[in-house]
Amino acid sequence: MNSMRLEVIAIIPARGGSKRVPGKNIRLLGGKPLIAYSIEAALTSGVFNRVVVSTDSEEIATVSQEWGAEVPFLRSSNISDDVTPVSAVTADALERLDPEAQRYGAVAQLMANCPMRTADDIASSYRQFCDSRADSQISVVRYGWQNPWWAMKRDTADFRLDPLFPQEMTARSQDLPELFCPTGAIWWGRVSVIRERKTFHIPERTGWEIDWKHGVDIDTAEDLEFAEAILNMSRKEN
Repeated sequence: MNSMRLEVIAIIPARGGSKRVPGKNIRLLGGKPLIAYSIEAALTSGVFNRVVVSTDSEEIATVSQEWGAEVPFLRSSNISDDVTPVSAVTADALERLDPEAQRYGAVAQLMANCPMRTADDIASSYRQFCDSRADSQISVVRYGWQNPWWAMKRDTADFRLDPLFPQEMTARSQDLPELFCPTGAIWWGRVSVIRERKTFHIPERTGWEIDWKHGVDIDTAEDLEFAEAILNMSRKEN
């Protein structure tokens, strides 16, 4: 069975119990609930047969449905805590929606706290996922002016600095390979693989590079202000 010929589904995990930013997934950003950006991008991309929100919150469910997503169930509390991996939530949704594992071939996990990714980003990432025939693919951004090869640990007692990569500390920056940081914007996986392994982080995963401005993850109030600034800047440019 060719999994790429089966239906394509988007799962948007959106837990209701955010502690650092209460009500984060439905907080307003540019006048719209945060989760609305992910729903709109998914629907506009033209890639998906279904766009489903997995949440434990009635309020998030109502807002999600108002913006066009399906919320066919409320997630159980045992996978809605601070320690459950998000990929396990996506695997749970796939098992609920297709118990016989016959309907879906590819799944995109779109984190609600990554509102800046666009419909074009989704479509482009899907093309690479299909062309590469990867089992899973995660979105990544390049590190900026802060060179990760020069990362250092600081001792809390005497403030001594120890480099994580001692050899690279003495190398010219242009001679060092580029490093990438994962972002939760767009993760793709073959449904059979995600259902079996319950994670996108498998050894065979590939990376799709997204513009850093589109890959912003919102985890704090400062991140929300940063996203607002990027959104305002983008509107002025357009």
